[in-house]
Amino acid sequence: MDEQGLAPKDYQSLRALIAQKAEQLPKRLTQIAAYALENPDEVAFGTVASIAGHAEVQPSALVRFSRALGYQGFSELQEVFRSRLRERVLNYDERLAQMREHGIASSKSGIVLDGFLTAAERSVADLRDKVDHEAIERAVDILAGAETIYLIGLRRSFPITSYMSYAMGKLGIRNILVDGLAGLGAEQARFITARDAVLSTSFTPYASETVTLTNAAKARDAKIVSITDSVFSPIAPSADVLLEIVEANFEGFRSMAATLALAMTLAVAVAGRRGEG
Repeated sequence: MDEQGLAPKDYQSLRALIAQKAEQLPKRLTQIAAYALENPDEVAFGTVASIAGHAEVQPSALVRFSRALGYQGFSELQEVFRSRLRERVLNYDERLAQMREHGIASSKSGIVLDGFLTAAERSVADLRDKVDHEAIERAVDILAGAETIYLIGLRRSFPITSYMSYAMGKLGIRNILVDGLAGLGAEQARFITARDAVLSTSFTPYASETVTLTNAAKARDAKIVSITDSVFSPIAPSADVLLEIVEANFEGFRSMAATLALAMTLAVAVAGRRGEG
């Protein structure tokens, strides 16, 4: 799998290559890939020992991972992660520090609000940087062509799917929200057919019922659009279109701002596409 000389020089190309090779990589290298995509800043600035420790692999595995992607060594791969940071236009850490210096976050609640607003800003900026417009167009095509859109997303993802169901209802789009109420998720999804589409949403730690229902829908030949945080997500293999999004967090609480923006984009774009017909 060694393809030295063909290694990506920019972060977006590297992400695309990792996604392309995801199913071919050995287990340990897959583990590193998942960690790297979820923690790009740590990979950019960490040591071989610290990164290997967090990814729960041996340091030598980082070298094998780098070579599998065409790099001569880990330092060459790490430079691509560092270039990603240099290309950023906005430095939100500096903005937050400036806000505190100016006394905007002078109370405890103000500091908390600043933290959540900053996380939301990071999430939206990251989506703007990484958005795959072609993937969104393919997702809209699938959803607009479906007889019924089933919305599956439990636990943390439920606010996204429930709001999408509300918005689609207002826009005249036939949909069914699979909410799993009273443990009836399987029954709610049992009428999915090949004429339908499923919008499945799940993030780390992935809701097991969302994964089960998504796989069941795939077995019924429905088209699947998955919104998730990694190409290694358990709902990624079933997806006809994968929309990858990673939300920033404040003190371990993740923003949902970017995901909601993406969800509303899909709902409105599907309504618009159907109106064209």
